Amino acid sequence: MRAFLVTGALSGMLSVGLGAFGAHALKGQLSERMTAVWATSTDYQFYHSLVLILLAVLIHLFPNISKLRWSGRLFIAGLLLFSGSLYLMALTGITWLGAITPLGGVSFMLGWLLLALSAREIKTN
Repeated sequence: MRAFLVTGALSGMLSVGLGAFGAHALKGQLSERMTAVWATSTDYQFYHSLVLILLAVLIHLFPNISKLRWSGRLFIAGLLLFSGSLYLMALTGITWLGAITPLGGVSFMLGWLLLALSAREIKTN
């Protein structure tokens, strides 16, 4: 639980910093296409940083639902594979890195699926 909270918070902070870096320091350095790639990466990183924080809260409330932990692990994998590959591609121009990006997208989708499936295990009063 704590790891997801810390990872989500630091990743959120990093996504804001990288977004500003892309908008200002990289302005004019990247092509229009690579600027859009950078922006997509920061957007997805930010959204999934927030969901990691949400998962930390859910795991605290429902510690016996293992799907929540697996969901978080998949979101972290998605951050590394999806956003990481896009950042590297934008900075280096190595387009084959785009082949890694879908693996991150699948990790994100599986993370969301496990989050949805975990709702079946929540017992309400």
